[in-house]
Amino acid sequence: MKNIVCWGGLLLISTQAMAADMACSKIAGDSERLACYDQSNKLPVIVADLPQVTAADKAAAETAQKAEYEKIQLERLGSGMVDRWELDPNKSTGVFLPKVYKPTYILPITYTSSVNRAQSLPAANFDPANAPQLSAAEAKFQISLKAKVWEHPMGLDANLWAGYTQSSRWQIYSPDLSRPFRETNYEPEVMMVFHTPYEIFGWQGRIASLSLNHQSNGRALPLSRSWNRIIGEIGVEREDWSLSLRPWWRIKEKIGNDDNPDIENYAGRGEVLLTHTMQRHVFTLQARHSLRSGANSRGSMQLDWAFPLGTGVHGYLQLFSGYGESLIDYNFKQTKLGLGISLVEWR
Repeated sequence: MKNIVCWGGLLLISTQAMAADMACSKIAGDSERLACYDQSNKLPVIVADLPQVTAADKAAAETAQKAEYEKIQLERLGSGMVDRWELDPNKSTGVFLPKVYKPTYILPITYTSSVNRAQSLPAANFDPANAPQLSAAEAKFQISLKAKVWEHPMGLDANLWAGYTQSSRWQIYSPDLSRPFRETNYEPEVMMVFHTPYEIFGWQGRIASLSLNHQSNGRALPLSRSWNRIIGEIGVEREDWSLSLRPWWRIKEKIGNDDNPDIENYAGRGEVLLTHTMQRHVFTLQARHSLRSGANSRGSMQLDWAFPLGTGVHGYLQLFSGYGESLIDYNFKQTKLGLGISLVEWR
């Protein structure tokens, strides 16, 4: 309608201008006739009726932009278990493509309540007097990747994955010891992850998995530590919460070849993982236990908090208490606090 009115106005103005020019042409005097033409060709300025952007419109646009950004960030932090394990065939990215597995972080500073100076080793030939004077402060970092190697094997609603996690403790604040890496743990594994849709008490069943896991510190005796496990997992979700139950069974080694025969009574025989996502904050509680009573009733708890610092970067706070913070410390009890940054969060 506005276009019709605009074009109509221009037509009316053009008609008026032609009539004025005809009138000017009848004037005999040159100067008077020229002045008439100049006066008749002064067209009025037409101001278009453009929409005005108000402060409310700007605020609404900024809110929508922020909401879209938050949505992208939440998707980046991790969607549901089904998406992260690519059990929906419509969202598959193919095989042999590395993806984030467990948290990947750098903690420039960690501090422990008690230093395992003697390493608490069960080896009979270890002399605590020769143990290095370790610092209570150190750095810690972890990288963790996984890749799908077989989609829906034998037609199953499942995927086969391979994963690798490596975590290191670095005595960077011990210049007298040449700042050594105190302990590095290597953890390759193979996982078959099944899609298990069901509902129980409001929780939605998502996944079940079975994995073969090896973990070691790659060191020689008397500091060698390792174990092999078969790990099961059941994963459920409810709104912004996810819960995983992960019992495991240790594959026994030959008598005389076991560097840590009692590790299950300290590091545990299973764990519970509870994760809560609140906007761009991710909280994870990990609890492990030996599943034994009396003197062998031991375990640990770890709280991880990833919080936003800026675009693509998250702060990371980690609090651990109990046994098994690392393989070399599997039978050593401590409380350890670390602070740093993380690019990715719990799987």
